[in-house]
Amino acid sequence: QVQLVESGGGLVQPGGSLTVSCAASGSSFTWFNMAWFRQVPGKEREFVAAITWNGNIYYTDSVKGRFSISRDNAKQTVYLQMNSLKPEDTAVYYCAAAFTLRNGVPSPPSYWGQGTQVTVSS
Repeated sequence: QVQLVESGGGLVQPGGSLTVSCAASGSSFTWFNMAWFRQVPGKEREFVAAITWNGNIYYTDSVKGRFSISRDNAKQTVYLQMNSLKPEDTAVYYCAAAFTLRNGVPSPPSYWGQGTQVTVSS
């Protein structure tokens, strides 16, 4: 069992930066593939980025070059650094833990956090 708690969301202006964090507790964090998803009302939850247990990284095309995923196994935390934010990045951001990935996407996620709101607006 893994518990995931996101933090760091908030309001940021277009072009700004924000880092969201996901703290894990419970089973061995080191062996999980970790990912970020996001969701806006009325739309399906979409994949944003993933980092495997051995450090391979994947991004959805819309965030490549702007977002950076990383993990600190000693702190059992995964981060998503978001730069050059756009209004269309506004969403609830969810952390996920998965045993397997398919083409870089958790398939399926086994555990979810409760989400943290990121709003990009002037």
